[in-house]
Amino acid sequence: MAPDRGSRWIFLRGLVRETEHWDDFPQRFAQALPGAQVYPVDLQGNGQYWRLPSPLSIGEMTEFARQQALALMSGQGEPQAPVYLFTLSLGSMVAIDWAYRYPQEIAGAVLVNTSLRRFSPFHRRLYWRSWPLLARTIATKDTAERERLILKLTSKAGAENHALIEARVETYRRHPVRGKNVFRQIWAAARYRPPSEKPDVPLLLLNSLGDRLVDPVCTDAIARRWSVEKKTHPDAGHDLPLDDPDWTIEAVAEWLVRRGG
Repeated sequence: MAPDRGSRWIFLRGLVRETEHWDDFPQRFAQALPGAQVYPVDLQGNGQYWRLPSPLSIGEMTEFARQQALALMSGQGEPQAPVYLFTLSLGSMVAIDWAYRYPQEIAGAVLVNTSLRRFSPFHRRLYWRSWPLLARTIATKDTAERERLILKLTSKAGAENHALIEARVETYRRHPVRGKNVFRQIWAAARYRPPSEKPDVPLLLLNSLGDRLVDPVCTDAIARRWSVEKKTHPDAGHDLPLDDPDWTIEAVAEWLVRRGG
């Protein structure tokens, strides 16, 4: 059985990352799933909304992302096509909040390398081993070096890819991230505490054993407490769609088939 035809996918990224940081993953994703349409959305303070202050709560991020997504999908695609969320890290907290508050709007969500305060301590959610490198990333004034360090934190091999670093630098020049928004987003993520029960929406959890930013046991904790399906990549980094896009897409397609989509 093939995955949902005519499905619509809202993509949300993580901490101080934007839609351009998906690279060609949305196109590859749409080509691999028959009839899928992908709508990448930026959170306040990131990407095209870099001038806006980032909210101090996940709930405010959800409302903004939801309005942007609904506007993007308006008049496009099949109106009755199911809507799914594909989200990474901080974006997955927004997806969880969305699933609690508007479960009737989405058919399911794929959550990549995320964490929740209710189930994991802070030193796991922002992996303590990454703190020295994270401090260097925040402190450096050199854009190329900062992007290299971010890739070192989030990717298995991205920090050695000079073309990728140059692309990230160009993205930053168009949409610079304000320092205060870094801390506002960290604050919102650290404070978010969803209800203990699973939202009434089908979920797939993906995590990576090579994640240096969020301890992969955080995803394990969510899967265990909510009895949610989880699939683990053996060595990819935090940015799983960057490190192994084919594996990621295949995991989503298999989940849809198992769900009868």
